[in-house]
Amino acid sequence: MTNTPLSGRLALVTGASAGIGAAAARALSVAGAHVVCCARREEALEAVVAECPSAEALPLDVTDGAACAAALGDRAFDIVLANAGMAIGTSSLVDGDVSDWSRVIDTNVKGVLNTIRPVLSGMKERGFGHVITLGSVAGRQVYPGGNVYCATKFAVKALYEALRVELVGTGLRITTVDPGMVETEFSLVRFEGDKAKADALYDGMTPLTSEDVADAILWAATRPAHVDIGEIVLWPTDQASTTLVHRTSTE
Repeated sequence: MTNTPLSGRLALVTGASAGIGAAAARALSVAGAHVVCCARREEALEAVVAECPSAEALPLDVTDGAACAAALGDRAFDIVLANAGMAIGTSSLVDGDVSDWSRVIDTNVKGVLNTIRPVLSGMKERGFGHVITLGSVAGRQVYPGGNVYCATKFAVKALYEALRVELVGTGLRITTVDPGMVETEFSLVRFEGDKAKADALYDGMTPLTSEDVADAILWAATRPAHVDIGEIVLWPTDQASTTLVHRTSTE
């Protein structure tokens, strides 16, 4: 690993038990980083760690600010990927479930804050570090039924922009990676375990894969220190916007 681009770096990936987080953990580890993989599902997390050349599992709920501060505050992270996120349902705002809103906001917004805040002081003191947020095209364009989820991803983009202006001159790099449709467990969670509904979302089109997004994350993380890739937006070729998707007939 001595000749790999991230050799000697310590990386943190939240939401690392599946999907984009798992793929990013594997990619960063193969590139030489030692990756601290965080998620709530310990068994799934251990399976991901087993696939990485150098990694460790850290069971952690990003909605718990005190737990995040205790677990992350003393580690000298070089790269932090705030990836944990979720959506629940596609109800209109007037029909939305307030408890679902709280879960999504706590994970997607407070979870990002709880992940980033404990590590920033150390990064600033060292004059080196890279914070990567996992946003979404839903943080750039709203769509019917996306209301609260879109609001959280707009918030993540605002946090990215705030970090850029607050940390300029510190040597830290800030990146947001915002994908369109990616085939992961995300839709299965959104449709509360209804696999038929989740699978139907991708009928007749080719979505992005977790590895596609992980590749973009790795590319940003391996640029020279004087190069900050600010924003990466990835779309499937079949998707033109959050509401316009080209589909071939499956009949």
